[in-house]
Amino acid sequence: MPHPRPSTFSIVGFDPKTKDLGIAVESKFVAVGAVVPFAQAGVGAVATQSYANTTYGPNALALLKRRVAPKDALQRLVKADKEAAQRQAGVVDARGRSASYTGKECFPWAGHLVGRNYACQGNLLAGEDVVKEMGQAFEGTQGDLPVRLLGALSAGQRAGGDKRGQQSAALLVVRDRGGYGGFNDRWIDIRVDDHPEPIEELIRVFSVYDVTLLNREDPKDVLSLNANVVREIQAGLSALGFYRGASSGKFDAKTKSAFEAWASLNNYENKIRKDGKVWGSVFRAFRAAVSAKGS
Repeated sequence: MPHPRPSTFSIVGFDPKTKDLGIAVESKFVAVGAVVPFAQAGVGAVATQSYANTTYGPNALALLKRRVAPKDALQRLVKADKEAAQRQAGVVDARGRSASYTGKECFPWAGHLVGRNYACQGNLLAGEDVVKEMGQAFEGTQGDLPVRLLGALSAGQRAGGDKRGQQSAALLVVRDRGGYGGFNDRWIDIRVDDHPEPIEELIRVFSVYDVTLLNREDPKDVLSLNANVVREIQAGLSALGFYRGASSGKFDAKTKSAFEAWASLNNYENKIRKDGKVWGSVFRAFRAAVSAKGS
């Protein structure tokens, strides 16, 4: 029985500073995140697409774990696959070595671009510029791995992306004990399964995920709890129903308890500071909540 092919563009990447590994992918295909991305902290990241053979993910990671180079790992998988001409895949390992494969029967435009610490690949694309722009964005974007992967995905879409349109997108970044509670390596694992603008929606979801669960704050992005800031917090907490009292400008026990109650309700517990300051990201989220309440 024939299966629909995810017309897809993706990037696998490695950050030599943090040792994080990840994949960002977009497709005119529902729930692409359930098919394309595979990764293991300290080992590698794999994207398998076109008429995707999902065994490429775990099998490539097993080979990388044995220190087989990505290029050689892909060659082994392709050689053993009777339908390799319809496959496309990208691999990067925990040393930054990368490789891609595009089968000759992938729907055009189909191809890939391999660079230091990353590989971009796509099929049914508007043209070669899609992978070229992705590579340039990954190399030129300032920030950590998720920011660079999302920047590459956005650049690919601006260059024309999937010529059939958009539907779903996903971001997977692994880090040793980076998952919830430190029990696994899924530091970032978010998906947009069906949306008219999946990359923009993925970025929005990532922003929410970031401010609630991750500890990626810029050390400079903090506000002192001075009188003006505290008055705004007190007024906002009153509007949200968490505080009854005067806008004194003093971050007293009552104000502190109310603010922490709001933070806890919105999953910001791990972003509460104990030094008389508030993270800029949390304060902006608080302002947005107050604004939404008033609108």
